Amino acid sequence: MAKTISKANQSQGMLMFTLNMQKQLFAIGTLKVREIIPYMPMTQIPYSHHNVVGTVTFRDMTVPVIDMAAAIGFRRIDPSEYKDCYLIVTDCLRTVVAFMVRSIEKIIECNWRSIEAAPATTGKNVFVTGITHFEEHIVQLLDVELLLSKIYPQYESTKVPMLTDVERERLKALNIMLVDDSSIARKQLADALDRINIGYQVCNNGAEALEMMREAASQGKAIDLLVSDIEMPGLDGYELAFEVQSANELHHAYIILHTSLSSEICVDRAHQVGANEALEKFNATELIEAMLRGAKKIESSQLSEAVA
Repeated sequence: MAKTISKANQSQGMLMFTLNMQKQLFAIGTLKVREIIPYMPMTQIPYSHHNVVGTVTFRDMTVPVIDMAAAIGFRRIDPSEYKDCYLIVTDCLRTVVAFMVRSIEKIIECNWRSIEAAPATTGKNVFVTGITHFEEHIVQLLDVELLLSKIYPQYESTKVPMLTDVERERLKALNIMLVDDSSIARKQLADALDRINIGYQVCNNGAEALEMMREAASQGKAIDLLVSDIEMPGLDGYELAFEVQSANELHHAYIILHTSLSSEICVDRAHQVGANEALEKFNATELIEAMLRGAKKIESSQLSEAVA
């Protein structure tokens, strides 16, 4: 039988840039990038986070500017160097910010399957979520979610909805899997379910999730509800959703793609590859409500099968 080809595009643009004088290459996915602009004069903000160096106003928006080099642990960019820098305006985690970088290198098409996950030995608070290669250079993919969470803490104040006993038991009956390569996103997801006493499995990449789902199905404990990030090294969320929907033993799973990207295109592509929903990070109420919709659909499907 011929192999089914995924509708998901395995290749996505990555914007490469430098942050230090050694010209190390870093990158973020272009879906997070709204605009790239040369440095422009900033307005200072009293009592702001020490890595927020000011604000800029353009296109009728006032946007905070973050010294990305300082934010990930390098030497701060000196004000005398600002004029040669660039601002990468991103739309991520419902927040529009500009990251100041030393130089913009280029945009490359990168197959996410070729991105290696950051070694586990690097620790929990390292901002590198993946590593790839361009020509003879190592390119480090940055975890923008983790970086922003350090500057704008949000998961601590995230409101978790109150559930009825019936709703809680409905979710407890499901085998739930959470997938995200960002350590802060995994913590947000886990915290939301821990606070309402719902069990789950968690992993940090799509390939591992697919393997775990196949293993669970072979043991008669198939995953019922999958919550996955989109941008991940190795096997991204689109590919994972497609693979799950294409497998007879897995396709009953209710799939929620949960992403920091702010784009209607992401929602359209999510539906094209078989995901049931696509949510923007991070709102615990929206997530739990989506999971309850999934539980209801699964119950309806099981009832229909029993009647048939």
